[in-house]
Amino acid sequence: MWTLVCGVIAIIAAALTALAVFGGQTLPERTGPPVEQLAVERAVLSQGVIEVVVRNTGPDPVQVAQVFVNDAYVDFTGPAEPIGRLASRTLALDYPWITGQPYTVSMLTSTGLVIEHVIPAAVATPVPQPGFFGLMALLGTYVGVIPVLLGMLVLPVLRRTGSGVVRVLLAVTVGLLAFLAVDALLEGLDLAALSGGAFGGPALVLLGAALAFLALTAIDRAGASRVRRETGTRSGMRLALMIAVGIGLHNLGEGLAIGSAYAVGELALGTSLVVGFAAHNTTEGLAIVAPLTDRRPSLAALAGLGVVAGAPAIIGAVIGASVNNAALTAVLLGVGVGAIVQVVVQIAPGLRSRTTGSLLDPAVIGGLGAGVLVMYLTGLLVAA
Repeated sequence: MWTLVCGVIAIIAAALTALAVFGGQTLPERTGPPVEQLAVERAVLSQGVIEVVVRNTGPDPVQVAQVFVNDAYVDFTGPAEPIGRLASRTLALDYPWITGQPYTVSMLTSTGLVIEHVIPAAVATPVPQPGFFGLMALLGTYVGVIPVLLGMLVLPVLRRTGSGVVRVLLAVTVGLLAFLAVDALLEGLDLAALSGGAFGGPALVLLGAALAFLALTAIDRAGASRVRRETGTRSGMRLALMIAVGIGLHNLGEGLAIGSAYAVGELALGTSLVVGFAAHNTTEGLAIVAPLTDRRPSLAALAGLGVVAGAPAIIGAVIGASVNNAALTAVLLGVGVGAIVQVVVQIAPGLRSRTTGSLLDPAVIGGLGAGVLVMYLTGLLVAA
């Protein structure tokens, strides 16, 4: 078998090599003009300088010949050689910009193509320093760890409810997670569009979601030596852990978005931001403890679940503030979507009624709607 597989691979490799070497010589040269595409990934503003990070998203090399800011020619330093496909370069524009003013950066290529980028309101880009990363870590704690831990405080109240109420709470959890998945998907698609499509555009979000779903499914299958829905502390804790992991991956993407927005001056830090995110993410703690209503896990275990779900917001904020890459953020948001979908698949069998066997009865439908509505209403409080 292995000999046959190696032989097939060798034949395919030889055929592709021959096609690459000799195939192009049999085709005519392209008669049209070069296809030039540049995507602006980031604009960094410092005193008297505008740095524009561009990436070639087209098939042909691009040479930037001149740069204009608001129709005025400016001196710039950049690559002497043409920018190759998928390569990224930085253009430093010598321009005395004014805070709060809008600017249009126009890049003229060697073939006469004009590529524009609009800066709606100029503001100095924060310089990453130890204090800056500390601020991002503090912000991630405020919007991630603390709200999740606060939401988990409802566990003693949930223990005093009946099995019917627990089933409705699981439906609420599914509604919460479904809203998070859709919200992250839409945000990821928007960010993927900003990346210029160099690495696949919207496909990045779907790729991240598929990989996360498959990876978490494999982990769950490997760790479940018995029937997954068996009764027992291990089963309840495993489901709670998977929910925490799914929410944590979502909060990682959320932290990336927060850090990226702050790095380019599009995020206003203040009480409204902290309170809004705290109210929005507190409901995530409810989703984590819902499978634990008939168990008594230790405080250390509960704290660990809260850290798993909330701490990724800290990591995301630090990475987003320092890297600020739309394609990376889109992939990680997709990872959060895939993780949440995998968790919903795990929770869904628990919604089935033990008496009637129905999955979607009025109680479950009401719980699903309540979860979606709660996330929507608390999301309105986020003034970012």
